[in-house]
Amino acid sequence: MKNNKKNTVYQRVRDLREDMDYTQAKVAEKLNLHPTQYRRYENGITTVTADFIVNIAKLYDVSTDYVLGLTNDKRKFW
Repeated sequence: MKNNKKNTVYQRVRDLREDMDYTQAKVAEKLNLHPTQYRRYENGITTVTADFIVNIAKLYDVSTDYVLGLTNDKRKFW
């Protein structure tokens, strides 16, 4: 993944959280993650996993393509 696309993922994850007025701790709880692990994902310290991307997309009801920065369209097509 190119660095700019990689940064897009982390920014999208943060933006989605902030749009819902969730704290990092709240999202971590919803995803069944330790808050430190979630913070590492969101800040780009730890590389996100496919499971994380899918769970974020489900939590915010957006497409995985949107989370990955492949589209600006949040809609899911399944």
